[in-house]
Order: sequence, then C-alpha cells, then structure tokens
Amino acid sequence: MYLRPAAARPANPAGRLLRVRLIDCRGLTDYQAVMPRARFDLDQAMAAVQPICRDVKTDGEAGLRRWSAEFDQVVPASFRVDPDWSADCWRQLDPGLASAMALAVDRRRRVAEAEVIPDNTIQLDQGAAVTIRSVPIERVGVYVPGGIAPLASSVIMNVVAAQVAGVRSIALVSPPQAAYGGQPHPTIAGLAHHLGVDEVYAVGGAQAIAMLAYGVPGLCPRVDLITGPGNIYVVAAKRLVRGVVGIDTEAGPTEIAILADATAPARLVAADLLSQAEHDRQAAAVLISHDAELMAAVDEELTRQLADLPTADRAAAALAGEQSAMVLVADLAQAIDVANQYGAEHLEIMTADPASVASRIRQAGAIFLGPNSPVSLGDYAAGSTHVLPTGAACHYSSGLTVRSFLKTVHVVDYSPAGLAAIAGPIERFALAEDLPAHARAIAVRTDDAA
Repeated sequence: MYLRPAAARPANPAGRLLRVRLIDCRGLTDYQAVMPRARFDLDQAMAAVQPICRDVKTDGEAGLRRWSAEFDQVVPASFRVDPDWSADCWRQLDPGLASAMALAVDRRRRVAEAEVIPDNTIQLDQGAAVTIRSVPIERVGVYVPGGIAPLASSVIMNVVAAQVAGVRSIALVSPPQAAYGGQPHPTIAGLAHHLGVDEVYAVGGAQAIAMLAYGVPGLCPRVDLITGPGNIYVVAAKRLVRGVVGIDTEAGPTEIAILADATAPARLVAADLLSQAEHDRQAAAVLISHDAELMAAVDEELTRQLADLPTADRAAAALAGEQSAMVLVADLAQAIDVANQYGAEHLEIMTADPASVASRIRQAGAIFLGPNSPVSLGDYAAGSTHVLPTGAACHYSSGLTVRSFLKTVHVVDYSPAGLAAIAGPIERFALAEDLPAHARAIAVRTDDAA
C-alpha cells in the first residue's frame, strides 16, 4: 500500500504527479485506517457555541443582537423579515431563475408525495387491531446557509418535504447580509415567499439555532424540530440543543465519491469532483477506480478545468486536503467494497453497467447512475433530496425526506373479547417481570367481563 504523506504530492502509477493524493488499496480488505476523511472537531466547536446559545436563551433578542454584530457585522433593524420584502424579492428575481426554482419545487414535491406513509390498520384477531398513524411534527425550524454560498436550494429541500408531511408551522432562518441591509439573501427570502413561508428571520449561526430551540419572547416561538445544513458551529449548536428539540442530522462537509471504470469520461469525472470541491476547503472529492490511466486523465482534467473556475482557490484546497483522494483498487469488486466502507454522501457510479453496481451498494446517502446523472442534478432539480448524511453516517441514517417530519403513533383498539383472548399470556408475562399491578390491570377487566 502507498499512502501519501500530508505534505507530499504522489506520483500516479504512470509516474506523473497527481493533484489529488493517491491511496493504493490493492491487497487490503479493511480500509478504515486509510479512508480519506476530513477532520471535524465538533467538541471544540461545541465549547465555542455554548456561551452563544446560553446568551440567547437568557437574554433573548438582546443576545441575538450582540452575536449578530460580532459574527455577521450587521444587526437587522428587525430580525423578523417583512413578508412584503420577501414578496418583492420573488417578483424581482430574474424570470429564468424563478422558472428554474419553480421547476425544482415541482419535481421535489412530486417525489415527496410518493414518500408519504399512509395510515395502516393491522387486524391481529377478532376485536384486536393496531393502527400505525403518521403524525406530522407541529412546528419546524429550517436553517438555510447564506455565507460562502446562499443555498436557496436548501429552502426547497427542507420546506417542500415539511409541507408535504403536513407540518403546520415553519420558521425559516438565514444569516443577515450586510450587502442587503441586514436582510437574508434575496433569493432565499424570495423562494420562501414562493413556497408560502412568511415566517422568515435574518438570524444565522449558533444564535439562530438557539433562538429556534429555546424561543425568544415576542419574536420567535420555540420549534419542535430543527433541520437544514450549516457550518461546524451550526452543527455544534444543533448537537447542544438536541433533546430540547429534535434535529435532523449532524452534517459535516459535503462529500462526493465516484466509482468509475475505463468507460468513464475523464472530463465528466473531473467536472463532478470539482462540483463538490468548490463548496468549501473541507469538501471531500474521492475517485475510486481500478484504472490507473483514468486517474491520470482525470488529474489532467482537474488541472485544465481549475484554470478558469472562479471558485478555483477553495476547490483546489479541497482537492489537496486529507479528505480527498484517488483510491486505486484491484478490480470492480474491490471498488464496490471500498465504496461501501467509505459510505459517501453522494456516490456517482460511472461504469459499463451502473445499475448492476448500484444493486450491490448498501452504504450511500444518494446514488447517481451513469454519465447523465451528476450530483449537481440532485442538488437542484432531480426531484431527490440533497440533505444527506455525511461522514459515513449513511451506515445508520437516511437523507431528509417527508418521513423526517413525521412521527409514528400506534393506536391500539381491543374489544372485550380481543383482550380476553390474550389476557392469560399478558398476566403471566407481567408476573414474570415482577410487575403484579400490570397483571391486575388486565385481570380487573377480564374478571369484570366474565
């Protein structure tokens, strides 16, 4: 195995220097020790956000003002955004952009409607039934980033799913922008208006999470669930308030892994790696392949495409980071094993038979098949969700869907005869656990019935 030291640039198998480090996994069966991962020190971030969240919880709007001044360099005249201003933002959007957003909303809504879980009644016996009900969360807070990039697409991914689930009350928060007089970015506010969300706040960072979790008297009632991506301090604040409210996930920097063979066009592979690398310097871009010539061609394409990319500085930094790599494997079977152990947020499959490969993938946030299904499609208008588990969290969790906004409630309905039919087993079970009152609660009913 060859693993590049952090400060070095490795030679690829053809002898040319790679922009991205090379990890040779041929001959290995356990890849955990060599997987490319970003360092994400959430504990340190939590220490930083604790006083912020405590301040907002204690001082309310005054605390919001202090932290907005420090971190955003602007304090809005009103943290609650005037719905008329949001409506103006939508009206003033470029018609082509507004049309693109409406298309993305429609496609996400159509897929979301298929995610709805219908109520289901199971008749266990005569007079013995359990109904599985799906109940929407009452009030949800949605965080939308507005720092490096104003992620208006996150408005769609969170709000549409919540609306289809039947959430009655949605509060949307996004950082105030000095360039817009302390208002959120106009595309975010405008899209919120288009979706019918008129409770929008110009609050960002950990202080926004605290406001949603604890509530601010006279400004924002507390929510039941907080969703949406953010930087490490937003994620740390979500962990801090978890238990006070629910949260969707603790998402880290974005990730793309591309599983490719010799049929993959190097130009497309490079373009897709860059599409995620440009998010920020901690973004992960990983190529998994048994084709060394493809790796060399992709590296050349990365250099060529970076030359005229406006976001080249942060994309190049992401590619050079320890979280990014070209992973050389022995064959397609090992590539699939590596992909499953890595558990990417976004996994693209560019092989001769991508559907067959996808059938063997168990660990991924979302899977994109073939050369015409790039991650950028999923980020905007594929109809799928783009709020996905990172850092291998897909091993135990899923992306944000309608189901994220639903609770499951079992409704138990037994008749006297239905209860009597299983009274004896229940009483024996209760007594075996040394809980005689449990047994008596059954006996008093069946004895009375007799």
